[in-house]
Amino acid sequence: MKPLEILSALPKWANAAPESLLDSPAWAMPCRLGDASATLRAAEVRPGESLDLAVLLDGERHLLSIADSPRFADLHALWATRAEVPEPILLALVEKECGVLLQLVENAVRRQLKVEGLASEGPDERTFFMQVEDVVFGLTRSPVVEAALGQLRFVDTTHQSVREEPLPCETEVASFVLSAADIASIAVGDALLLPEVGTVPPRLVVDGRFLVDENGVAPFSDDGRLRVVDAAPRTISLGELFDRAESPVEEADAKPSQLRLVSSGKTLAEGSLDKLAGQSAFVVEAVGPLP
Repeated sequence: MKPLEILSALPKWANAAPESLLDSPAWAMPCRLGDASATLRAAEVRPGESLDLAVLLDGERHLLSIADSPRFADLHALWATRAEVPEPILLALVEKECGVLLQLVENAVRRQLKVEGLASEGPDERTFFMQVEDVVFGLTRSPVVEAALGQLRFVDTTHQSVREEPLPCETEVASFVLSAADIASIAVGDALLLPEVGTVPPRLVVDGRFLVDENGVAPFSDDGRLRVVDAAPRTISLGELFDRAESPVEEADAKPSQLRLVSSGKTLAEGSLDKLAGQSAFVVEAVGPLP
């Protein structure tokens, strides 16, 4: 599985509203600034001053606020005195020098952009400031803008805030099939042989959704088999899960002292790992259903 596929399988991310994704520190939208590939991110610092334009996005009114940037040389040269410059001249400079930015915005929101003129008011709390290279600009947030920008595919899976997210994880040391009658007859003191322990690498079941083994990461599907797992709670970070998907490794041999016998997410028995006739065995110490 690829990192985005993993993220898409997690309800927290798959069901996130566009505005929440846009507010994520991991939001990063690929774009083009002129002929160059670039990445659009939330601005780290909200600019104190901006050139504010009233624009239409397919007829929807918005405020486009452009911060000072040396990239726009002529506009930059008269920035300090721009209030004294006639509106037609300012708009002509925007048309001449900021065309790459206007095109970027148009492409990002997938709406045709039309500049109406200078805005009568500056940015407010609804203005979302973004940065691409050395250009900082703000755009009024609306459902249309958030739907276009706030998409799961624009979440940077290499970002620390995503990679550090913990997920519950089970270490599975064995799995097998028993009849319903045999399961019902399991009692304290019984010993279930586990020939896999020490011979077959353990597997990880993460969040009940992913299977992690020497082949990488795949969707986990409960096939009805009984599973013997390490009773000790464990977590794995999303970053480690991404890494295991990209570069599969064999899980280190696990010989936990305490085990759980689970079926369809429910614990049927608890016990310890022991030896019986030279083979590893699960010695039942309590029977369920258990928490």
